Amino acid sequence: MAQLWGGRFTKSTEKQVYDFNASINFDKKLLKQDIEGSIAHVTMLEKCAVLTSEEKDAIISGLNSILTDVSKGDLQITSEYEDVHSFVEANLIDRIGDAGKKLHTGRSRNDQVALDMRLFVRDHVKETDRLLRILLESLLKTMEENTETYMPGFTHLQKAQPITLAHHFGAYFEMFKRDRDRLKDIYERMNYCPLGAGALAGTTYPLDREMTARLLDFKGPTLNSIDSVADRDYLIEFLSSLSIIMMHLSRFSEEIIIWNSNEYQFVEIDDAYSTGSSIMPQKKNPDIAELVRGKTGRVYGALISLLTTMKGLPLAYNKDMQEDKEVSFDAIETVENCIELFTGMIKTMKYKKDRMEKSASNGFTNATDAADYLVKKGVPFRDAHGIIGRLVLYCIDKNCAIDDLSLKELKSICDVFEEDIFEAVSLKTCVENRLTIGGPGPDMMKKVIKLSKEYLDNN
Repeated sequence: MAQLWGGRFTKSTEKQVYDFNASINFDKKLLKQDIEGSIAHVTMLEKCAVLTSEEKDAIISGLNSILTDVSKGDLQITSEYEDVHSFVEANLIDRIGDAGKKLHTGRSRNDQVALDMRLFVRDHVKETDRLLRILLESLLKTMEENTETYMPGFTHLQKAQPITLAHHFGAYFEMFKRDRDRLKDIYERMNYCPLGAGALAGTTYPLDREMTARLLDFKGPTLNSIDSVADRDYLIEFLSSLSIIMMHLSRFSEEIIIWNSNEYQFVEIDDAYSTGSSIMPQKKNPDIAELVRGKTGRVYGALISLLTTMKGLPLAYNKDMQEDKEVSFDAIETVENCIELFTGMIKTMKYKKDRMEKSASNGFTNATDAADYLVKKGVPFRDAHGIIGRLVLYCIDKNCAIDDLSLKELKSICDVFEEDIFEAVSLKTCVENRLTIGGPGPDMMKKVIKLSKEYLDNN
């Protein structure tokens, strides 16, 4: 059992205790970051005359060879090691001898793991942002192609007013744009280097923490050594941001599931992103959308788990904090997979425009516009609201739409109606007359699409 401590102990750790304490089975994901941080650390140690140039070169060469061999499958990270740090150090000593024993000079596992996790999260903040950008590009393409694809807009899952598919997708564009803003904010706040904090109180070695931070592309070193090893705020923020991303994906998935149903038939999901039934041959199930919706709770669970772990911990480092890794690794992988698969599903999905338009026509989505028509003719809005309510009841009784009524029937309810009512309540007019920024009118949507393109060009 390879471990970095033991001199003070007179007996070996029980195997069950060792296995319970060990983190190698999950923190091996941090190998790249551990080696990256170690290379920066020894580069700084050589500059500060703690290591010789020969020792530094030997250590860096050995570290790179370990990473290469693991990547090629020639070296396995096994459970004989307590954690990824002991794996790296033990193999380094095997390869280069006593110089490898100097790797850990001036640092603790506490600041080492704080650095590794911060580097890992920083990498995945960037990767999540990259995947969201690709999703936004796909949404924008659909928006560009569907500024005049009419569909019902909903409140309470009931048809409310006519909109366009471009307008509907634009709502999700704004959501995922905010998600990217949150990631950028997290990246800026977390981008400080904890290495050099030691176990909690720094070190007596003449370290150049500013140099280490520069080498690792941080804005600078953290300013309190206790907080450096005890902080997991950045990870909690990232998990919170991932949870919001999953909430957005889940809402979108729910709508696609509804739109894909036999009752709606607004969309057809590509065969590559659907599954069938083992017993019902007619079935084509929206499993990707359902799984994205289902996995949202898994990501929420990671956030709540870490919040619960951290809520009662005294300063500085406590072993409880090892629990930050498994749930976070799982959540990060889950979200990245969900974004990628969801984007693929959106890119290949077909839209049944005629079905959408027919649905918008059948559901009194133009009732508000009919009321507005009366207001423009001088009828007070509250009276117009009541008139259109009675008109809707009349249509329900006759099983028809407002547009299907004759002018005579309309006048029997309110004599203000004239021939121009039919144009006023057409889907085209209802949508095109919504001319304020943020609305579904084609001119406004084109303006928003232009702004969205500029956003993607600059972000």
